Amino acid sequence: MVKVHGLVKRFGLKTVLRNIDLTVKQGEFVAILGPNGAGKSTLLRILATLSRPNVGYVEIAGYQLPSQAAYVRQHLGVVTHFPLLYGDLTAEENLRFYGRMYHISHLTERVSDVLQLVGLYSRRRDLVRTYSRGMQQRLAIGRAILHDPSVILFDEPYTGLDQEACDMLDSLLLNVATQGHTIIMTSHDLWRVAELASRFEILTNGKIVASAEKKDLPATYLLDFYRQAIQEI
Repeated sequence: MVKVHGLVKRFGLKTVLRNIDLTVKQGEFVAILGPNGAGKSTLLRILATLSRPNVGYVEIAGYQLPSQAAYVRQHLGVVTHFPLLYGDLTAEENLRFYGRMYHISHLTERVSDVLQLVGLYSRRRDLVRTYSRGMQQRLAIGRAILHDPSVILFDEPYTGLDQEACDMLDSLLLNVATQGHTIIMTSHDLWRVAELASRFEILTNGKIVASAEKKDLPATYLLDFYRQAIQEI
């Protein structure tokens, strides 16, 4: 579903990503872990069609980037730690706006279904600016899955959320994952991703330095695996 080979990204004289190779199969939930400045968000921005690599091959859902970015966006959902919602619109109005961009059929029913899924149906007619940070993030996920994308990218989705909101987001992410979506998520929260992801990729200094399947790495050992991968660089 996602293929990356030899990916390089530079900003001026600084190389942020160095020969990244990454393959993600349909239905996988991959967590990309690493320290600040490792290049995690830059990688997701490239996958999200928001930035172009200097060198390398990127393919999502059978389409190449950047030449077929318009087609990729039809198969892509993106959630960052910025909700990117319209505060003076209601939840329903936000989703209808995005739904029209994707020409979703039966939009009214789809909006209702998504609001039920993210637990906001009872607040569907409230202005988004009256929502808590956690509610806004849940609606942002609703926006990302509205058009039923093949691939969903989450860039540090827990940033700024309290414990209750994080727990609700856990449940929502697990729900989304069980529906067959391919998920790639960056996070600093190793304990949470240990429960959510099916595979872990360690990115540091612009390179993927270690990879492990969840089935081969008990959750209690993820921190040790991460620390060892970082220290060996």
